[in-house]
Amino acid sequence: MDSEIKEEIPVHEEFILCCGVETQVLKCGPWTDLLNDQSGNRPKLLIFIITGNPGFSAFYVPFAKALYSAVNRRFPVWVISHAGHALAPKDKRMLTSLDDPNAQEIKDIYGLQGQVEHKLAFLRTHVPKKMKLVVIGHSIGGYISLQILKRAPELSIIRSFLLFPTIERMSETPNGRIATPLLCWFRYVLYVLGYFLLKPWPLKIKSLLIRMSLQMMSLKYEFSLLNILEPFCLANAAYLGSQEMVEVVKRDNGTIKEHLSKLTFYYGTIDAWCPKEYYEDMKKDFPEGDIRLCEKKIPHAFILHFYQEMADMVADWLKDDLSKI
Repeated sequence: MDSEIKEEIPVHEEFILCCGVETQVLKCGPWTDLLNDQSGNRPKLLIFIITGNPGFSAFYVPFAKALYSAVNRRFPVWVISHAGHALAPKDKRMLTSLDDPNAQEIKDIYGLQGQVEHKLAFLRTHVPKKMKLVVIGHSIGGYISLQILKRAPELSIIRSFLLFPTIERMSETPNGRIATPLLCWFRYVLYVLGYFLLKPWPLKIKSLLIRMSLQMMSLKYEFSLLNILEPFCLANAAYLGSQEMVEVVKRDNGTIKEHLSKLTFYYGTIDAWCPKEYYEDMKKDFPEGDIRLCEKKIPHAFILHFYQEMADMVADWLKDDLSKI
């Protein structure tokens, strides 16, 4: 029954130019243009999901649909790709984003700080100013969520959920110790290998490989995942990862303290990107905060298999906030 319900949930795919860069936005629910919707049925709140890295938003659709269903379809759930992590198909119409009059030129949009500004530009140009926001950041999306709270106090963010957050000491984690030399020292070798190995492949071969891989993992996705075999997107993901290793070092305690009442942190017990000791440090430094530990052994990429459980949990955490809207 649940699977039948989720299949009926509308998900609208858009490719827009945000800050001059192709960006994929997946919108769960019937509302596709909140900015120009003047009807009495326009929702008062948007649930906004910021992905991890790679920022392939199609991976998050099952989670978004499950969350939309869990909040009784009252509020839209949108997922945005990272800048440079999605290329529109040739037959897909590209929408031009409105310019933010307060925006400055983003010189390094594919880097970590550029990705923060990219999300801010989208929110400022596609979401009504008075609309309430729930921001959900997974992995490096948690870091971006904190930066949004810090840089954009004008946004009406009522809650921010950081799921398996990578917000400190990334290069010191078990995965970080492996990724740092690969991404920081041998990144250009990866670029060349990716280009020469993947660029010549016909589209049909790429589609077949992705389809076979998904079948082996018992996964099914309704939107194209071809970008995971696109050298341009993979190069940008690697570049973003290299900056994460260098820049995500010291936890931003000031921003956390200022917005602690709005924040929920959710750590994993077997997460090699943010180990259990990071959870323990957070609990020690912010004993009054809403800082939780997953009791089950759920991997960092929980989106692939545990989306229903995570959606139900987030909806339960939001129950009190949504009852007031």
